[in-house]
Amino acid sequence: MIYDFLVIGGGIAGTSAGARLSHLGTVLLLEGETGLAYHASGRSAALFEAQYGLPSTVALNLASQEYHMTANGGVLSPRGLLFLSGPGEEEALAADVAEMGLTPISVEDAVARVPAINADYVTGAAYHDQAWDLDTDLLVGNFVKELRANSGTVKTGHPVTAISRQGGLWQVTTADQTYEALQLVNAAGAWVDEVAKMAGIAPLGFTPLRRSMARMPAPGGHDPSSWPMLIGAGETWYAKPDAGKWIVSPAEEDPIETPHDAWADDMVLAEGIARYQPFVTEEVTRVESTWAGLRTFAPDRTLVLGRDAEVPEFIWVAGQGGYGFQTAPAASQLVADLVANRPPDLPPEIVAALSPARFA
Repeated sequence: MIYDFLVIGGGIAGTSAGARLSHLGTVLLLEGETGLAYHASGRSAALFEAQYGLPSTVALNLASQEYHMTANGGVLSPRGLLFLSGPGEEEALAADVAEMGLTPISVEDAVARVPAINADYVTGAAYHDQAWDLDTDLLVGNFVKELRANSGTVKTGHPVTAISRQGGLWQVTTADQTYEALQLVNAAGAWVDEVAKMAGIAPLGFTPLRRSMARMPAPGGHDPSSWPMLIGAGETWYAKPDAGKWIVSPAEEDPIETPHDAWADDMVLAEGIARYQPFVTEEVTRVESTWAGLRTFAPDRTLVLGRDAEVPEFIWVAGQGGYGFQTAPAASQLVADLVANRPPDLPPEIVAALSPARFA
């Protein structure tokens, strides 16, 4: 069988693009791992905040918001953001307030929202109620259902070993067979440049950046389910409720030379927890589990969506960084619109900012 579209990558980028493209033709999605959304997608902080990111990312966030809230019953639930500054961090907090439209609140109000906050250390606070938890499993599942409802095929445990092109067809080889398709969709996360090189396409210079997380008991035995996400001024750390527990991240962006199944760096985690520690009254005495994900960015930290400038049958859905889930509905719709030669809903300047042509 010759597929209209072969999608490489089973994270949120690949599943959403595959779902949208399944309305335009036959789709085969290949994922190397035995399950979907295993790498970056499975290790997301799972928050939707529309004003987070560069202007092109914010445009995608805003265009995705209604879908997140309503499609298939919606995937969002209230969370909120609470930014905190410590001694000497007041200017960083002021910059966060200006950039994200936060509302300054008193330290007393912050403690009322999160009783574990250390009022003797915190020098400033700002709140934002327009932030929601995002059910990542449900969102991926909804896109997969859409893909399959349109006779799309999903194959997990099928790492790609070779790609070639002959007679206008892509040949994509896995361990057990070779698949053919008219158009190839590169949604391989941290591996997008590796897939491009395999296909004979010039890589665009993506950089995977590691971000670590630690899961621990909730501070002081509190029930944190109604607490907002906490973020250190300038995003030097963050903490968030997680199924009755508490996750803390150093919010690091350490470049990784070769994409791989990432793991947390114990020293980086320790440093991040040390930055977080004085903001709360309860000492961190136990970490239950740790993990890390790779947030992959293009050189300009802007998503790359659309046809390759030199080989238009090669379609990029790449460079999501930490914004993959937030932007997925609008990003995948944009890709489908471009492939179908339909006028996108997004402004032309945003479409141009996201286009692979900017690297030509």
